[in-house]
Amino acid sequence: MRIAMISEHASPLGDGGQHTHVADLSAALAELGHEVCVYTRRDDPAVAEVVTTPGGIRVVHVPAGPQHFLPPDLLLPHMGEFARGLEQSWRQGDWVPDVVHAHFWTSGLAAVTAARQVGIPVVQSFHELGEFQASNGGPSRTGYERALGRAVDRVVAQSQDEMQGLVRIGVPRARLTVVPSGVDSVRFSPEGPAVERDPERPRILSVGRLVEHKGFGDVIQAMRYVPSAEVVVIGGPSADQLPADPGARKLRALAERLQVADRLRLVGSVPARDMPSWYRSADLLVAAPWQEQFDSPELEAMACGVPVIGTAVGGLTETVVDGLTGDLVPARDPRALGGALRRLVNDKVRRFAYATAALDRARQAYSWKRVAAQVGSVYSAVTGLRKTTSTEAAA
Repeated sequence: MRIAMISEHASPLGDGGQHTHVADLSAALAELGHEVCVYTRRDDPAVAEVVTTPGGIRVVHVPAGPQHFLPPDLLLPHMGEFARGLEQSWRQGDWVPDVVHAHFWTSGLAAVTAARQVGIPVVQSFHELGEFQASNGGPSRTGYERALGRAVDRVVAQSQDEMQGLVRIGVPRARLTVVPSGVDSVRFSPEGPAVERDPERPRILSVGRLVEHKGFGDVIQAMRYVPSAEVVVIGGPSADQLPADPGARKLRALAERLQVADRLRLVGSVPARDMPSWYRSADLLVAAPWQEQFDSPELEAMACGVPVIGTAVGGLTETVVDGLTGDLVPARDPRALGGALRRLVNDKVRRFAYATAALDRARQAYSWKRVAAQVGSVYSAVTGLRKTTSTEAAA
């Protein structure tokens, strides 16, 4: 099957997050025998129009807006141009996809606009749902997401929680399929180098953007209940820009006020290739968001044999099996979080049991081969559905 991935701001040639998701899913689909082409926005004039990865994935850079980086929330005005580029490629080129899979809502708008003109079915992955109103008086992001969810042939949600969120905003349940994200168990594994650490001090790791709803403030408050341990936070800007970062400054000030600053280490952003060695250096991972769609660090940690303490919200309730691969606590409860961290830090036997179960769960339930097979079934369903509909219309 010929598959077009639309990922306007997250090229599979990039690093981390959605970049890695699109790259790994594309590679797994290619290994199953599919022909995959990824279309992304050209944000560098020096890059070639088409780049072929070692795994045979073609990455096409589509001109749309200025040829430099733009944050995802500034891309909407350029999606009309992006859509015209896609349509032109499929009308005039020698390669036409059987199915289009769009990643993120702005990619979806461009994909639907182009694919409708050519009669190609569209599958949509949102990755996260917006909860803010556009400040220019135009439609809200949620409004776009609702319309998009109704316009595409199928929406792939990454968790039951995301599916419920989509139903709440008005996407028909019958149009939704849940397929979790995957994790690369070759790259993320217990075997390999680990970042150096103090062997006498337990290490708690936390990974993510330095925004309030990720709960890093609660993690720092929880450290009062784990006096023997250090917490290492990976995320935000590069290390040299951390001192000026508002999120990092806020966390540092909180740690000083609570007198745990000597046990807080803010690392900043880390290249994706270095993340396995950071996971391996940790005794456990903590993820304390208040609201969450899906995040990859929990899965990556589990694949490295690291247990997870998480808040019982969103996709965490599906990724972490409470009492088996880690522990779940109520969100926004630093005392409960601190108690769970202290119990696991002080119980080597339980940590080993959780780590073993976490590794097994990551490899069995979240392999990219399994995920690609499930997504491939969605593609088969929508292309079959579209062919059936077209045949009935012709009759």
